[in-house]
Amino acid sequence: MLKIFASNVVVSKGYQNSPALKFSEKGDFVRFRVGQKVYDPRAEDNHRWINLTIKCFDASLVDRIRKMGLKEGSFISLSGRYDEDVWEDEESHEKRSMPVIILDELEFSGGGKRSGDGQNANSSKGTPFANPAPTAAPVAGFQGGNQMPGNFTGYEGFGGGNNFFNL
Repeated sequence: MLKIFASNVVVSKGYQNSPALKFSEKGDFVRFRVGQKVYDPRAEDNHRWINLTIKCFDASLVDRIRKMGLKEGSFISLSGRYDEDVWEDEESHEKRSMPVIILDELEFSGGGKRSGDGQNANSSKGTPFANPAPTAAPVAGFQGGNQMPGNFTGYEGFGGGNNFFNL
């Protein structure tokens, strides 16, 4: 079993204006997608989205999700088990597969945008964010406070043979 942890991911919009969360008729199952924007120097504008499909079969957790009012744009943190959906394509009769996360735990995350009054836009209670920590004072010997001395880039190889960071 592979355990997956995802923090500060956003609940994605539903496909072609469908609801973001799809509950079963009995209410004991829910399916939705989450995404996170990540840095990728090869992508347009140096960023791309990673999207994951989430499924939950735990009726008590599904009920909690419904009570949380989880919706498109909600920032959450979750943990679950990596799995794979496998099916046969109706037209080509080929086997298809897609990775999914079977949800174990879920909570709201504090990574949402702030509203004009300094509150988290995802917070139903309107709890204000704490004041940000002051910026660090310049360290003696470092030019400009945040710059590293010399030509240090944050990574130095140990030397020797196969170094996969420099490929």
